[in-house]
Amino acid sequence: MWPRIEDYALIGDQQTAALVGRDGSVDWLCLPRFDSAACFARLLGDEDNGHWRIAPKDADGPCTRRAYRHDTLVLDTEWDTPEGSVRVTDLMPQRDRAPDLVRIVEGLSGRVTLRSTLRLRFDHGAVVPWMRRSDGHRVAVAGPDSAWLRSEPPVRTWGEDFGTHAEFEVAEGESVAFVLTWHPSHEPRPPLIDPYEALEHSVTDWRAWAARCRYSGPHRDLVVRSLITLKALTYAPTGGIVAAPTTSLPEELGGVRNWDYRYCWLRDSTLTLGALLAAGYQEEAEAWRDWLVRAVAGNPADLQIMYGLAGERRLPEYELPWLPGFAGSAPVRIGNDAVLQRQLDVYGEVMDTLALARRSGLSPKPHIWSMQRALLEFLREAWREPDEGLWEVRGGRRHFVHSKVMVWVAADRAVRTLEEEPELSGDLAGWRELRDEVHREVCEKGYDPRRNTFTQSYGSRELDAALLLIPRVGFLPPDDPRVVGTIDAVRAELGEGGLVCRYSTDTAAVDGLPGGEGTFLVCSFWLADALHMTGRTKEAEELFEHLVGLANDVGLLAEEYLVDDGTGAGRQLGNFPQAFSHIGLVNTALALYGDEGAG
Repeated sequence: MWPRIEDYALIGDQQTAALVGRDGSVDWLCLPRFDSAACFARLLGDEDNGHWRIAPKDADGPCTRRAYRHDTLVLDTEWDTPEGSVRVTDLMPQRDRAPDLVRIVEGLSGRVTLRSTLRLRFDHGAVVPWMRRSDGHRVAVAGPDSAWLRSEPPVRTWGEDFGTHAEFEVAEGESVAFVLTWHPSHEPRPPLIDPYEALEHSVTDWRAWAARCRYSGPHRDLVVRSLITLKALTYAPTGGIVAAPTTSLPEELGGVRNWDYRYCWLRDSTLTLGALLAAGYQEEAEAWRDWLVRAVAGNPADLQIMYGLAGERRLPEYELPWLPGFAGSAPVRIGNDAVLQRQLDVYGEVMDTLALARRSGLSPKPHIWSMQRALLEFLREAWREPDEGLWEVRGGRRHFVHSKVMVWVAADRAVRTLEEEPELSGDLAGWRELRDEVHREVCEKGYDPRRNTFTQSYGSRELDAALLLIPRVGFLPPDDPRVVGTIDAVRAELGEGGLVCRYSTDTAAVDGLPGGEGTFLVCSFWLADALHMTGRTKEAEELFEHLVGLANDVGLLAEEYLVDDGTGAGRQLGNFPQAFSHIGLVNTALALYGDEGAG
């Protein structure tokens, strides 16, 4: 029986992250970085692909309750048993030299027997390490990887079935702490951390960070949880934010739409920067801006839609045949060939992000404007070409309307910058002409007057939820009848259970892949934003309430939501937790309640 995606909670150290199930099992962890090979891959396979479970000895199912400690990324999982109650606290403290996974078991009442089962499997669940004892540790080594397990106070461990096991008791007020530390196998063991001090510092640091949030409106806890999640998905050494910490969680159960999201997408850039700035996190916003500038530096023709954590450009895609995939959804993919696609919208995203950074007073960097000028010069001719579009469809290039709208955004932001800062150099007249030409063509070729809606691509009948962004980016005012018509058409044709699909998957001509997918959560937040902008605020608030109700018990959202899984119930789908979904939640909360909720 496979768990549900929403059964998991996230912990991390801002360089990698782990998923912890309701049953007390860590089923996913890549070390030492988000995009490294997993040492726990049960999420995409079975127990023999790596996991670490700590739970009461006779507990076969989920915990009694779990929650994050308020405004932190420290997870408490509790069980009530006939013998008593026990808590397991999971965290990954911000690292010094090496990543540590800390699991502290605490007796709450009575006396409970617990069992720890650790199966390390390096290289995405494929390699069983050699185990030995050293200085009170269990040491696992295989190729470049090494991991050290210790406990305080020490508990007896033994090897069985290619795993490391322990059985121990805790009474009320007693505790046992386990620490699993990874390091390159050719290097000496890193310094030991004190797990209890790590817990105290983690709680203090996260709460101090969360206290900086300026939002105090409705659902503040979920807004803060979303911001903490975005912080946890940030690769601290560079400031890059991964789309998700997982790969290949399916967009359709049993389907093939399984992608690696452990990279940084440019499509998220403006919305990410806006959310961080509006919520009061200027330092993080500046780190993201600086990552963006470094990543896109180079020939404008070579601009990619995504990059690695440090701006790496080569992310080759391949499959792992030994993993059956979540709920049998194969293939499991590492890397992402969408990196090779041409998406013109990212030029608009970059220009919009840098314009927002400039208006928001982030520290100026004179060389950025030179790069922006180069991007605009490239777009003068390139904008006429078809592309693969925002959603990375694999059914061939088209003249996607959203892509052209974002070209308009690029030209518009350049024009505005020159108008506001005339001391800068640039072709103001030429960029105005480009902006006007793109606008005319989109309104002529991308709009269906009979249906009163913009379409997914020139000449098509299909719609695209990205069209909901037209008023947000300023392409047309919210009260334009074409905007209102587009919102209504997207809602009617792509709506499902009150939510929105990103596009129709009924025809393989759209994306070249079989099967379907769930409703797209960030697109549903965009619908709420569009309804609010067009004066339908009550409907927007109702949709927002529906959306926040889809978060799991610890406030996390995946990429998509399946409205009906065949049993009348819904469930989350796609990589988890998804930065784009949490960015949508933050931005919609700020749009609806920002004035009343600004602290």
